[in-house]
Amino acid sequence: MVSDLFASAADDVLQQRAPLAARLRPRRLDDLVGQEELLGQGAPLRTLIEADRLTSLILWGPPGSGKTTVARLIANHTAKEFVTMSAVSASVKDVRVVIEDARRRLGERSIGTILFLDEVHRFNKAQQDALLPSVEEGLLVLIGATTENPYFEVNAPLLSRSNLFRLNALTDTAVCELLLRGVDHEQASIAEDALQHLASRADGDARRALTALEMTVVLAGGQGSQIELVHAEQALDTRAHRYGEDDHYDVVSAFIKSMRGSDVDAALHWLARMLEAGEDARFIARRMVILASEDIGMADPTSLLIADAAARAVEFVGLPEAQLNLSQAVIHLATAPKSNSALTAISRAREDVQSGRGRQVPIHLRDGHYSGARTLGHGDGYVYPHRNSDGWVEQQYLPDDLLDARYYEPSGNGFESDIADRRADPSAAKENVEESEI
Repeated sequence: MVSDLFASAADDVLQQRAPLAARLRPRRLDDLVGQEELLGQGAPLRTLIEADRLTSLILWGPPGSGKTTVARLIANHTAKEFVTMSAVSASVKDVRVVIEDARRRLGERSIGTILFLDEVHRFNKAQQDALLPSVEEGLLVLIGATTENPYFEVNAPLLSRSNLFRLNALTDTAVCELLLRGVDHEQASIAEDALQHLASRADGDARRALTALEMTVVLAGGQGSQIELVHAEQALDTRAHRYGEDDHYDVVSAFIKSMRGSDVDAALHWLARMLEAGEDARFIARRMVILASEDIGMADPTSLLIADAAARAVEFVGLPEAQLNLSQAVIHLATAPKSNSALTAISRAREDVQSGRGRQVPIHLRDGHYSGARTLGHGDGYVYPHRNSDGWVEQQYLPDDLLDARYYEPSGNGFESDIADRRADPSAAKENVEESEI
């Protein structure tokens, strides 16, 4: 009894001393900020949680997007036993113990088990394989959380047995709402410019925003204080964006449009304005990487390499030296030939996919390597292009109902003029082509 009292008192102290992000963690679905497309009223994941009918799922999103919070909300809404495990420290032996406990729990009390596996991408193949039979038979409902692309980091058999839900970084509006809750919790008040500065620097990460706010409250004088911009700047060790009469988004917009319009001097001016204002260099680099494909694309394929190299240099070198890398990349992007064919091509292709067209893979393109595939006709009629000296053969690659689809149209600018010529006449040599044995 005495030990229980001490344990309870210790829990109370830890709760009071916990970081603000932990103290503000939502207890109800309605308390969650952001992710409305998944957890708003009538949204798919919310419906499954409220009905306690979850099947295994993977939560994929950037840090601070709410993956662990969603898992804890599921724990509050389920009649099943909720078990947590970190892939950073767990072993195959730990996984087997969880499975044995789940089987005993189901047999003795008819209670199912949900296993929340944080950082699921840290599990190696053997560890993931140890989970697979229990997930497949329904003994365990797996909830995996990862910041990495699960298509690369999670075994295909485990991924195929799980629903994938992608969480996005929080919008600035959502971060502001969260910060105001934190300000109210800390019994403080905050100036609008300080609020906006904290939100813009959070980069969509709720945990980062609340951690910065907690330090800001201390710098402002603690509970009951008024948080000013200077306190937010001190907490983040960065100056707020000051663009005179222009706001943050106008300057960024001018920067992008100047590069798109091939005005190198204007692009450099807006780059300098952002750097002088204390803009996050990583944000600038990200926008340049996007522009390299959106507005240049195959007209100059090296532009994406240049933009990516500048982004890596920002991380590796840091400011102020990285301004040289950014400047070089801006000059390259602004002076490069322009084409938006990559944007229009993927937009057209996704429209067809979203409308349900092209679902059936032509039988000659299907995988014929596994046992029994040949008896199904998979791969029959496929022609191996490298049997032709030109490396090209005339062959159907699109689904039957999309034979006339044309997504990519080269602009004729820069390198794309060569692509246009090759598309017009891919090869003149089409004879003596044999079917592949593959």
